[in-house]
Amino acid sequence: MPLVLLLSSLYLFYTVKVSAVEVTTPEEMFVENETDVKLPCTFTSAEVISSAASVSWSFQPEGAATRISFFYYSNGKPYTGKDIPFKDRVTWAGDLNKKDASISISNMQFQDNGTYICDVKNPPDIVVKPGEIRLRVVEKDSLPAFPIAMVAGIVIGTVTGLTLLISIVVCLVMRKNNSKKRYSGDPDIDARLGM
Repeated sequence: MPLVLLLSSLYLFYTVKVSAVEVTTPEEMFVENETDVKLPCTFTSAEVISSAASVSWSFQPEGAATRISFFYYSNGKPYTGKDIPFKDRVTWAGDLNKKDASISISNMQFQDNGTYICDVKNPPDIVVKPGEIRLRVVEKDSLPAFPIAMVAGIVIGTVTGLTLLISIVVCLVMRKNNSKKRYSGDPDIDARLGM
């Protein structure tokens, strides 16, 4: 029996509390061909960011069943795969101290369509689920521009509508106050009217 207690004590002594690294990425992104894109990836970790922290990115081309590891970041140094579709186009755009594991890819091509997976490790924290971004490369100039005219129209319409509403409320309040005033008319007119 004492051996069981001893083993239980050793187990409790060597138990390490492990929590999860939570990775956050946008679910979907659209980017024009032949442009640069930043793939955002942030994370939370209960542990202090140490030199053992690392980031790995992989890519699953559209319609493919397997993933290709193409980028790894550790000890302040980026490493790219040798035979990858993004060779010489991938750069580190993050800052682990700010819990940012983003990368940039230049000159996006149609064959870059697919899912990008960001995986962060910060021992002893482990990642529960990597972040995944479905990226679609589209024809240049096919993404809608920011609708400045529409936003300006909405703002002008809202201001005009609020001004009109305030004017109506003020008029109604003034009319109500005027109707509450007691009539203090001429006694001769009141007598003729039978008041």
